Amino acid sequence: MTDRTALLRQRERALRQGHADVLHRIAADEIEDRLNEINRSFMRPAIVTGFPDFWAARFPRARVVPDAATLALDAEAHDLVIHAMALHWADDPVGQLIQCRRALVEDGLFLGACAGGQTLHELRAALTRAEAEVSGGLAPRVLPMGDIRDLGALLHRAGLALPVADLVSQRASYRDLFHLARDLRAMGEGNAMAARLRRPTRRAVLARAAAIMEQDHADRDDPSRVAATFDLVFLTGWAPSDTQPRPLRPGSAQTRLADALNDIRKTP
Repeated sequence: MTDRTALLRQRERALRQGHADVLHRIAADEIEDRLNEINRSFMRPAIVTGFPDFWAARFPRARVVPDAATLALDAEAHDLVIHAMALHWADDPVGQLIQCRRALVEDGLFLGACAGGQTLHELRAALTRAEAEVSGGLAPRVLPMGDIRDLGALLHRAGLALPVADLVSQRASYRDLFHLARDLRAMGEGNAMAARLRRPTRRAVLARAAAIMEQDHADRDDPSRVAATFDLVFLTGWAPSDTQPRPLRPGSAQTRLADALNDIRKTP
């Protein structure tokens, strides 16, 4: 699905021209908040990311490795592994999580952050409609985004215990579609899909998409601008351990739920 060469080229260009790292800053802040809520010190952290300089600065004690197909992580070497803003580009996201889980010591923590949910749904809808109207066809232009439930299910498939998935939604405002496109390039998040159109998009398609954005996706607070959604999905799981809490076996309850509810109703 991903043209890895194109993705790396886009990231390098973004860094040369001044990386727009706002989503990474939001993700890092959220991850730090989650770590602060855990009553534990992590002494051997590792981070998987496509932007190592940013994440190394935020977590200076961590080992930082690229989000390659094969992760440069040793087995059972880390008590914390963070997959930082790269999982949405992985051709094999389950494989990425499995490798992270193998790199964890027993009862080690995995934290992931990636784009998902309704990210850029406005841009996707405008480009799809414009291309269908102008050229009568469709080309892959916006990366498909995983639903929070589907992404959360990957944690279980990867063998991580106590899985949790949650979402932080950010709504951004832009002058127009072209302003949004420039920002995506500055983020290193342009179209790097393997099936993307390999020739320049017709101006008529872009002009029509810009008009649709202005008409259908105007910013609520400033109708002269257009809105864009960025949903960040956060994944949490633990390497299995005998010390972790486990659900009771089905049928092992000593009290019926109906009886418990009746007792609650009777309480004055």
